[in-house]
Amino acid sequence: MLIEPGELLAQINSPDDLKKFPKEKLVQICDELRQFIVDNVSVYGGHFGASLGVVELTVALHYVLNTPEDQLVWDVGHQAYGHKILTERRERFHTNRLYGGLSGFPKRKESIYDTFGVGHSSTSISAALGMAVASQYKGLSQKQHVAVIGDGSMTGGMAFEAMNHAGVSNTNLLIILNDNCMSIDPNVGALKDYLTDITTSKTYNKAKDEVWKILGKLSKFGTSAQDVISKVEGGIKSALLNQSNLFESLNLRYFGPVDGHDVNHLAEVLKDLKDIPGPKILHCVTMKGKGYAPAENGNQTTWHAPGTFDKVTGEIYKTTPSTPQAPKYQDVFGHTLVELAELDDRIMGVTPAMPSGSSMNIMMKAMPNRAFDVGIAEQHAVTFSAGLATQGLVPFCNIYSTFMQRAYDQVLHDVCIQNLPVVLCLDRAGFAGADGPTHHGAYDIAFFRCIPNLVVSAPMNEEELRNMMYSASIHNGPYSIRYPRGKGVMPDWKTPFEQIPVGQGRIVKEGEEIAILTIGHIGNYAVEACKKLEKEGLNPAQYDMRFVKPLDGELLHEIFGKFKKVITVEDGCLMGGFGSAVIEWMMDHGYQAQVKRLGIPDTIIEHGEQLELHRECGFDPEGIAEAVRNMAEVSKTV
Repeated sequence: MLIEPGELLAQINSPDDLKKFPKEKLVQICDELRQFIVDNVSVYGGHFGASLGVVELTVALHYVLNTPEDQLVWDVGHQAYGHKILTERRERFHTNRLYGGLSGFPKRKESIYDTFGVGHSSTSISAALGMAVASQYKGLSQKQHVAVIGDGSMTGGMAFEAMNHAGVSNTNLLIILNDNCMSIDPNVGALKDYLTDITTSKTYNKAKDEVWKILGKLSKFGTSAQDVISKVEGGIKSALLNQSNLFESLNLRYFGPVDGHDVNHLAEVLKDLKDIPGPKILHCVTMKGKGYAPAENGNQTTWHAPGTFDKVTGEIYKTTPSTPQAPKYQDVFGHTLVELAELDDRIMGVTPAMPSGSSMNIMMKAMPNRAFDVGIAEQHAVTFSAGLATQGLVPFCNIYSTFMQRAYDQVLHDVCIQNLPVVLCLDRAGFAGADGPTHHGAYDIAFFRCIPNLVVSAPMNEEELRNMMYSASIHNGPYSIRYPRGKGVMPDWKTPFEQIPVGQGRIVKEGEEIAILTIGHIGNYAVEACKKLEKEGLNPAQYDMRFVKPLDGELLHEIFGKFKKVITVEDGCLMGGFGSAVIEWMMDHGYQAQVKRLGIPDTIIEHGEQLELHRECGFDPEGIAEAVRNMAEVSKTV
């Protein structure tokens, strides 16, 4: 079903088309763009509140800038739906986040208007600064470089590193701070309080308007006048705020705050800023979900990505199953952590800005003094956890697998070298689904199993997740647990805790000729495949290894002593992953066997539903069954 755009939006296929309209039409264009996003997301799903919040800013940017020649970088892609619609993708927007369709994030190979691929936060300023330095080197002094970064992303250390560099670069860089007090969950930390102080200071805002009028005419003055105005501006801001301006302390010219929903004023401001040289920052105040009442007045975390909904009533569609359903692994983690914390007062919870996504919010509500949202700061989250561990506590540090990549050095340097009892819970391991390659948790098995002292584990079901969490809480050293996004397989999941000895796997099913070795939730696909194969007269054995490091040597001796044909299955990268670990063990212990590895190949896998991507990579239930058939057929011909 194609969503029809409004009268004016239907005439806009590119920013050049947008520029043909007089500024008096910009408000109507914004209204139509916002409605188009509402109409599409309500039917097809996707991120919602963030893009609604920057409709006016998006229109103003493409109206004033000469994109794609001028470089526009979004941080992160949640807020870029309007940008995609205005840049030659309106007619395909209904395929957003669907298998084979548009990416939910800006992507360089998708459009020349997407100057930088973004899925992880806090990267825009560094990227835009690199572009600005390149333009300066090439003598392209008039080229504009704009980074649009949310206030949540500004809490990431990389953003501060980039601003520190930008302040001494003397480049043509504009940072637009989209300040809506939200990332996915409400923002936390001192920066949020600082920005609130600026936006709520009536004295400052009144005087700021007068300063702005002067600064907007800078291009009409000579150099000496610019210097004088710059000094006056800085003095007034510091005096009115009764403190040094954070951004100006980094040598970034600060402008704002401005109303992010006044498209005409934004266009005027952006036009003026093009004439002001050097690195600068525009503080733009917006509302996440702006223009859609249920999102404005309701739970903004829910409306970040609500799924499909009734656009008239705001009712979010949810199916009510007739039979008990297995819970999400995330919820099992959250409730189990509280249970463990009630039994052990050493246990703490840490997450970098994903309390609702990871279900850490359950502990934050039950034990607010023992659970911490540290903002979008994965490196800090891990080292903060290490600090807690040095004092006899047992922190459970919950980070999405894809974001754990950002804290790799901290895991190695601060946790594992010191052999500290930090439990690293890797949520969204494997394919993340519609979020695509920037969010797939494909690499954690490979990059973790080479680190000394670190246990690397993955549960096949909810019961194993609970028992691994319990076992990790009493293990005196680093321990990682990976689990996927979405539902498990056990409706009756709340079982008593049992310790799982480190490195102990289990046999799921006895069999003949071929052994299937699995790690994690993907083992349930093998169970399904074995049921199908039994009807065909094939009877492979299945082993749930549970640990990639250390591997269960006793179980592997049994497997390779009995089977000459082995299939390994993992929802991680094949290169250096679980299958590689099994082959290494086999070679080190002098066994010979035919081994077929199923997993994620050495290529970038795009977005789609998890099962669609598993099927593409050949380790869905049918893919596993086919691997067994092929191996069995080879033995018949031999």
